[in-house]
Order: sequence, then structure tokens, then C-alpha cells
Amino acid sequence: MGFKKQNRIVLWCFAIVFQFLLLVNGSKVQHSRLFASSFSVIAQDDNKVEVSFTKTYNPLDAGSAPLNVDKRYIVLRGSSGFYSYGIIEHLKGWPDVMLDELRIAFKLSKSLFHYMAISDDRQRIMPSEEDRASGQVLDFKEAVKLINPSNPKLKDEVDDKYQYSDEIKNIKVHGWISDTPHMGFWVISPSYEYCNGGPMKQDLTSHVGPTSMAVFFSSHYAAPLLGVSLTNGEAWRKVFGPVFFYVNSDSGIDHTVLWEDAKRQMNEETTKWPYDFPASIDYPHANERGSVSGQLVVHDGYINRDPFPAKNAYIGLANPGVVGSWQSETKGYQFWTQTDDSGYFMISNVRPGIYGVYSWVPGIIGDYMFSSYISITPGNNIDLGQIVFEAPRNGPTLWEIGFPDRTAAEFFIPDPLPGLQNYLYINTTVHKFRQYGLWNRYADLYPNGDLVYKIGVSDYRKDWFFAHVTRRNLDNTYGPTTWQISFDLTNVDPNGIYYLRIALASASYGHLQVWINTPSKPRPWFDTLQIGQSNAIARHGIHGLYMTFDIQIPGTILQIGENIIYLKQASANGPFNGLMYDYIRLEGPPQ
Repeated sequence: MGFKKQNRIVLWCFAIVFQFLLLVNGSKVQHSRLFASSFSVIAQDDNKVEVSFTKTYNPLDAGSAPLNVDKRYIVLRGSSGFYSYGIIEHLKGWPDVMLDELRIAFKLSKSLFHYMAISDDRQRIMPSEEDRASGQVLDFKEAVKLINPSNPKLKDEVDDKYQYSDEIKNIKVHGWISDTPHMGFWVISPSYEYCNGGPMKQDLTSHVGPTSMAVFFSSHYAAPLLGVSLTNGEAWRKVFGPVFFYVNSDSGIDHTVLWEDAKRQMNEETTKWPYDFPASIDYPHANERGSVSGQLVVHDGYINRDPFPAKNAYIGLANPGVVGSWQSETKGYQFWTQTDDSGYFMISNVRPGIYGVYSWVPGIIGDYMFSSYISITPGNNIDLGQIVFEAPRNGPTLWEIGFPDRTAAEFFIPDPLPGLQNYLYINTTVHKFRQYGLWNRYADLYPNGDLVYKIGVSDYRKDWFFAHVTRRNLDNTYGPTTWQISFDLTNVDPNGIYYLRIALASASYGHLQVWINTPSKPRPWFDTLQIGQSNAIARHGIHGLYMTFDIQIPGTILQIGENIIYLKQASANGPFNGLMYDYIRLEGPPQ
């Protein structure tokens, strides 16, 4: 079956806009659309047209954001779609500005597009904006229960745009399909080198509108930490994109055919990256980039005496910083890949610049950073040889809870309450965490007391709730919760130091306090104070920003027989305060 070329794309869209959510000198400007003040043709020949719409900062205009913006659009002969990218600039000496979000948003025709596709297993007929407007707003404005939708099959379902978020490493293609005519509109992102927060950063895709977005950066699942803060006259310039907006159609009725063609086009665009046609000198082509290769191995003497390959590890380049700083770095570019089964990697098509080398390994707690920064130059490959991740370790594992992969996905995720379901996620375990209201299920499952986990008896897949949340009281207030980890020791070294390692997959205005065997003491053994603003609990995420804590425990406060570690989530201002654990391990003294 052949696919028809579609060149009248704008006729199917209500709006195509670059959007900023920003703060100028502390004053909030809602969703600036960055309207241009001038237009020019950058390049034009028989095979390509590239045009530019620019906005220039006017310091005499109090309402003007202190940014120069160049919005580019490219159409290639024979291409069923168009490309767009943006160049954002803040010159030295300009006023402070905080950029919370940058995205290209499409509002498609309501009368045409009703079917949304994000991945192979996340596709469905969607409600309309009118359905949401007549629905019941739940605990926050984005979550709405559909009361009288135009499609009766959607009645009593919950709709929330955050239920369709994903990690940016997975946001390669998504969009909408129209029944009549049978056509698809797709957002294709062949690279995320210009995005903030690394490959696991979560963000929006498509949702009710019908809306589709290419999100370049945002504070979603991370809080303002992932915005771009330009202060003290800092100069900054960055290219976002290009992103490809693809349209396909056929004479049939099978949506799968259009979806599979969109995936094929996505693979084609990914293969072509970096593109050779953008005209901006700020976008380096393939021959102007470099690469980095090597082999990553892990050394953990309590797992294996010799270093072993870091299988399927994420390894990447980001601005110079400290261990783990890549996940909150916002102003530069990032380049990531995964190692093979032997730990070998090749990071290709890297922009020239100075970078740190960062990594994390599934199954290993913590982060890796190479000992020195590296300089990428055009056409050059840097071979790092074998590099060694010295895994965090003090002594042998006495017990552990979970699997260190920076998410809480392996823990127990409850069913949503009837009448608060998204039907797309009823018969799936992979996406079960995306259901609404799971935070309130904790009090239903533990009505008379908090979670108690017995080492050697309990199973974290069934007995460890996926989020350490507050408790909903009968008067609809919320209170702190204290979980217990009970474990037996057959011997204790009173002169030794034990280590409790806690890796958090997320913290949402949480507050972790830890007691060891003495919960009645007024002061905890360990206290984080309030941490995190990821909001992953409310936004149906299974992780936010990752953090670890290493707690030293002298043998003198442990005992032969039963010991209990008390984990208190002390922040209780509402239902969304809480923590998600990735992994917990108790280590004995060195041997």
C-alpha cells in the first residue's frame, strides 16, 4: 500500500507555536509564544527552502523577554512534512531570566483527529476538550473524570495529560490519526542531544486537544532545577532541534499501517542524524563532530574479585560538573548511548566542546564519572580504553531491597479504584503506575498501621509499596508514615561500621528520617530535611531525580537477634508529599 504525500499541513492545525514559560527578573510570564518581528529566507534552491522568523530583545519594552529567538522551518523536495528548530540567545549583560519550559506545540483539528498513538502499547481513542470541560476535576486540574463524554465508552474514565508522559529516550515518534481522511500527524525527534536531564528525563508527548508537542526542556518530574537560569549577565546560546513533523495517509482504515509507517520514518530520520541540510552555523554537520569510545567495567570486590563488564550501562557526555551532575545540567548538550554486553561503547556525532564522561549501570547503585574532562574536536575519535567504575561499597551485603535501576517499577503497584481508571492501562503491568490516585491506595491497603517489611520473609515485589506517601486520615487531612525494616543478625561487630545505602528514585517535597532500633528517641539517627520537587507521585511517574544517601551505623547500636530500621516520611502537607525508593542495602563491616 502506498502512502500519499501531504503538503498542506497547516490546514489541519489550529496553531503551531514555539512556547516559553519563563520568569523575567522574578516576574512570571505565562507561555510566551515568542512572536516574531521579522522574516527572512535563509536558503532556497530546487530541493530545499529554509526560512527564519526572528524575535529580537528590545530593552525599551518592559514586556519583552531578554532573549533573541530565531525560529527556523525547512521544507525538502519530496518530503512529506517539514523540519523546525530554534536558536535561543541571551547576550552578556542582559537582565536575569529563568526559562522553565521550551516546546513546539501543535493544536490539530478537533473534527479530524481522535486517535492518539505514543508507542506500540499506548494507543487509543481519546476524549475531547469538551469532554474534559464537562467532567469532574479531581485532586488537581489536569486530572478529570469524564462524566458525560461524547463517546459513551469513555464514561467514568480518568484523563490526565501526564498519563501519556515518557522518558525522552523513548520519545521518538508520537501523534494522531484521523479516520476520514485516513491520515496521521507525527512528531519525530531523531535526537535528544539538546534536551536537559539525560535519557531518563520524563516529559509530555501528545494529549487531549488534540495536542502534540516537541518538548525541548521543562521542569516536569524535576521541578525548577531543570529550567535554564540565566543570571548576572550570563551569555548563552543554544540550538534546539531540528524536529521533523511528518504526515502520512492512505486509502484504508487500519491505523496500524499509518503507525508502522511513522516508525519507519522515525528510523529513517534517526539514521540521517545529524542532518546535512540546516543552514545555521550553530548546527554542526557530521563532518564537524567527533566521537568517544571505550570499554566500561565495574569493580565491586563483593560481587566479583575482578572487574566485570558494565552490561547495558548508560554512558554519556555532558557539561563539566561533578558525579551525577548531568541529570540537573541544563545549558549544554548531552550525548548518550548504552554499552554492549562486554561494556564497549561508541558515542558518535558529538558537538565540539569540553565534556565530562558520566555513566550509571543497571544493577549497581550510584553514579560514575571519568577522572578528567575531555575535549571533542571535529572529525576526531577519542578512545578512552578501559575505564573502571569503582562501585560504592564498604562491606558485604547483609540484605537488600529492590533492584538498583533508578526507578521504583519493581515494587508493588496497586490497582486503581473502580471509577478512577484510565482504560488504556487496565490490562498492563508495565504501565500500571500511570493510573490515577494510587497514592490514596496506601491507606486502603494499610488501614491499621504502616508497612512492615521482614527481611527473608517479605517480597519487595508484593510487600513494598511503590511510593512512601502520606496517610489520608478520616477527616481528609494527611499524616506522616513510618515504615519498618525488620532483620535478624546472628553476630554483631561492636567495633565495626555498618553502612545503610538508600537510593531514591524520586522525592516530592519529602522528608526522610531514619531511626535504628530506638524509635522513641526524639532525634533521628539520620535526617534529610525536606528534599525533592519532582512531583512524580501526582504526575504518574515511577521516578524523578535520583539521589543516594550513605548512612554509617556503628555496631554498638545493633544487636544480635532482631533489629528494626524505621523510615519515616515526615512531610505531610498533602497527598503528594513522598518518596520513591530505588534500592536499599545494608552492608556489614569490611572483610
